[in-house]
Amino acid sequence: MLKHFSNDMIEQNFPFMNKETLIAKILTHLTSELSATMVAAKNAHQAATDDQSVAETQYDTLAIEAGYLAEGQARRAQDLQFAIQSLKELRIVKSTDVVRIGSLVQLAQDQEKQHWFFIAPAAAGFRTKITENNITVVTPHAPMGKALLTKKIDDEITLNIGNNTLIDFIAMID
Repeated sequence: MLKHFSNDMIEQNFPFMNKETLIAKILTHLTSELSATMVAAKNAHQAATDDQSVAETQYDTLAIEAGYLAEGQARRAQDLQFAIQSLKELRIVKSTDVVRIGSLVQLAQDQEKQHWFFIAPAAAGFRTKITENNITVVTPHAPMGKALLTKKIDDEITLNIGNNTLIDFIAMID
């Protein structure tokens, strides 16, 4: 059974809806991931340029592989920096009738599990728990994000996941 809540009821009954707290948790995670990535990139760069990595034969590819790894880590660091910046620039809008970037959305099937989706410009797949509520970050580029964007309460969403089709309704938006 679909429960309906007005925006005032959401704020009264779900005090976790402080999106600033949620974004702070996401930023903490991304910042930690960026630090680890920077260390990995530095180590890979050192390995690629180390005297011990000089190829002794044409089949010795240690330095080349370390160079590719350093390049990949550097790209990952750039992606994380972009994600951090985009979340810092995200304008938090208090309760809305339409799902958009910055919305917290709950599907009817997820009400008992107290599971929510946060539509964010970055940090897809990040999961956290605030009070009793489980929150998963999805981006507009992900299938779930595409299915949710521009929908309203009681709108049906259809999502194909492998050979399965998920059909559900939007229960709440904050």
